[in-house]
Amino acid sequence: MDSIVNKLTEIEDAASAIVQHAEDQKEVLNKEYENKRKAFDAELEKETQLRIDAIRSGLEEKTSGILDSQSGSSTEFIAALEKEYEEKHTEYAHEILRRITEV
Repeated sequence: MDSIVNKLTEIEDAASAIVQHAEDQKEVLNKEYENKRKAFDAELEKETQLRIDAIRSGLEEKTSGILDSQSGSSTEFIAALEKEYEEKHTEYAHEILRRITEV
């Protein structure tokens, strides 16, 4: 009878050791997983930020190009209006005077 009790005690001790080892391994694996997750998150954040910066840079370049072309177009239009005014301002003045005095 004592041998059966001793065997059961040994089995229980072995089972407890196995459970303890499994819990220890679980803790190690949890820490490993957490470290890998943090590294993955950091790398993903870095890549995302690089992509965002590249997109933002591209949009700024396009916007700058559009604004420059619009500015150039506006400058050309204003220059054309000024040239026309310089060439025809006397005609415009006469036309204005004629319309005022027509009543």
